[in-house]
Amino acid sequence: MNYSSYIALIPLLPLASFILLGLFGRKYLKELSGIIGCTVLLISTVLSLYAAYNYFFIGGKVNGVYPTLTAVKYTWLQFLPSLAIDMGIILDPISVMMIVVVSFVSLMVHIYSLGYMKGEERFGTYYSFLSLFTFSMLGLVLASNIFQIYIFWELVGISSYLLIGFYYDRPSAVAASKKAFVVTRFADLGFLIGILILGFQAQTLDFNTLIQRLTDTQSPQLLAIASTSFLGVSLLTWALTLAFVGGAGKSAMFPLHIWLPDAMEGPTPVSALIHAATMVVAGVYLVARLFPVFHINGASLHVVTWVGAISAFLAAVIACTQTDIKRVLAYSTMSQIGYMMFSLGVSGWGGETGLGYTGSMFHLFTHAFFKSLLFLCAGAVIHIARSNEMKDMGGLRRFMPITHITFLIACLAIAGVPPFAGFFSKEEILFAAWQNNQVIYVIGLVTSGITAFYMFRLYFSIFWNKEKELYDFHGEGTFSMKLPLIILGIGTALVGFIPFSNFISADRKGLPSELHLTFSIVPVTFAIIGIFIAYSLYFKQSDRAQKLSDTLGGLYRSTYRKFYIDEIYLFVTRKIIFNLVGRPAAWIDRNIVDGTMNGIAWTTGKISVLIKGVQSGRVQSYALYFFGGIVVLVLIFLYLWK
Repeated sequence: MNYSSYIALIPLLPLASFILLGLFGRKYLKELSGIIGCTVLLISTVLSLYAAYNYFFIGGKVNGVYPTLTAVKYTWLQFLPSLAIDMGIILDPISVMMIVVVSFVSLMVHIYSLGYMKGEERFGTYYSFLSLFTFSMLGLVLASNIFQIYIFWELVGISSYLLIGFYYDRPSAVAASKKAFVVTRFADLGFLIGILILGFQAQTLDFNTLIQRLTDTQSPQLLAIASTSFLGVSLLTWALTLAFVGGAGKSAMFPLHIWLPDAMEGPTPVSALIHAATMVVAGVYLVARLFPVFHINGASLHVVTWVGAISAFLAAVIACTQTDIKRVLAYSTMSQIGYMMFSLGVSGWGGETGLGYTGSMFHLFTHAFFKSLLFLCAGAVIHIARSNEMKDMGGLRRFMPITHITFLIACLAIAGVPPFAGFFSKEEILFAAWQNNQVIYVIGLVTSGITAFYMFRLYFSIFWNKEKELYDFHGEGTFSMKLPLIILGIGTALVGFIPFSNFISADRKGLPSELHLTFSIVPVTFAIIGIFIAYSLYFKQSDRAQKLSDTLGGLYRSTYRKFYIDEIYLFVTRKIIFNLVGRPAAWIDRNIVDGTMNGIAWTTGKISVLIKGVQSGRVQSYALYFFGGIVVLVLIFLYLWK
């Protein structure tokens, strides 16, 4: 199948939209910007679906394996005969799956924004930023080499900075965009160092060649990187761990998660785009892309496992105490990404042992549907309630029937209740953990129960609980806002039935679809218990929840304050780094560096004052100086030069 005729259009169309809307959207195109942005994303989405159909059903397996194809490739920078940076497009099961997810969710956000952002002064600019974000993420998942993925990795960071800080007149939005940018930059430094080590040791930047060389036990490149150590740790472990640090920053894993809740300062549709299918899953995609190398290095895979498990549990606990509905969903995202990470960590390679890999990718796929649905529903709720706080909401089911039903479907899916999408993907993750690491399984199981609790705490607080009189209510939203909710709601209810494992597996051979009903009894029971506890506390207005929080006392306060992790970062940066590093560095810069330069300038000025009389403009003086110099030279040659 020839993909080169159209595959490059999938990322290039959003790029063209960004340039067009960025230059002319605000001043000339105005409201037309949204139509242009949606049309472009519709074409990209159709092309993505067409590419997926061709790859999985027309091309299919070759010798029992889904092939890795380089659809486009050209040399950009040639350093050595054996080392160059190529710009290319790689097609394999996970990249094909990701372009469908990214383009589809982005299309839903584009359509939803037609109504949600209507009337914004910078409407065209907003759509240009959305297009840039989509282009960056599509370029990232299609990248054929590690340096190319880094370029798009940073473009995703720039795009998120622009979108999170879209309301630049709000100090909180500006602070949030800077926080996200700075935190992810520190993580990306580790990512850059890691991929440079991998590229240098493998003597290539191309993904396929790098993976082949670093997984072949007879390869001199693998022997060299595995036998070289630093501080008692092999260079391969360092490289993979540092690369994972970049992924942990992008995916908001502990302890680099602090930017994610603040990122809610951007427009709500942006939150859906960042959380559902783009920026936060970039780290998961990176580990999946390099999984063959991670798999042969147990130490780095253990890091992935435990960081994912800790992040999943910690975020779920924090979400139980948050009152801003977007922050609850933000910590929910962190928890679900943690699921995907530890699923990769407990995965093996071939056959049933690779179920963790398949489960992680399946959960990424289903999560894109129900998490984007949750955020878009939250946007509709905020649009009506004029507040992000749960205390200002209640009884909204009467006013917002479509939002109510679709939000309930998404809550059931994320809680892992059958037959909704999240049940199938979580079941695979927990089953993989049960087979490979019992401790991780217990953490995942408890986290799933907590997830059900905090999501239905959110659901009951918004749509049931107290009845609140709403003023200026003119409907549930525009058609462009309701249509994506309906489409995503249907998807959330149905995509779990896709035989996903037939298409996506670590060894690219696929796995037979299998549902372990007996095993699922315990996870579903935990989910039902979590829902029941939330029902008893929040279905009707009462003081039960307040009494419980008072009983928990300091534990509740610590959880509400997110275990003071932000305060610890502020203490370290302000009291230690600023005082012990920043202030001395500033003093040296001001007094030594600047002082030296100022001293040179002062000396030059003084000398110029002393000699400026030489350039007086008087010819007589110049003649006198000339003859005086001759006299001095004559005396030197006659009496001193011997």
